[in-house]
Amino acid sequence: MGEATIRLHIEPLDEGGYLATSPDVPGLVAEGRSITEAVEIAQGLARKIAESCIDHGDSVPAALANLVDPGASLDLIVPVGLR
Repeated sequence: MGEATIRLHIEPLDEGGYLATSPDVPGLVAEGRSITEAVEIAQGLARKIAESCIDHGDSVPAALANLVDPGASLDLIVPVGLR
């Protein structure tokens, strides 16, 4: 499998940390101490959700089926953790 891009919604939690969900991947819910950690966890979960769908013969969420052309350029917004 190649790579795909998904949208993430990040929100701060009252008790600290951040929650990441995705309108593109139903069931994706990730919590991290920082935005960066929440994004990293969400990436891993998206991969596991896609692999589970493939393993069980279920349809893969459309956003994960839309593979990025390795020769195409991408513009992404990514978090950068600072101390």
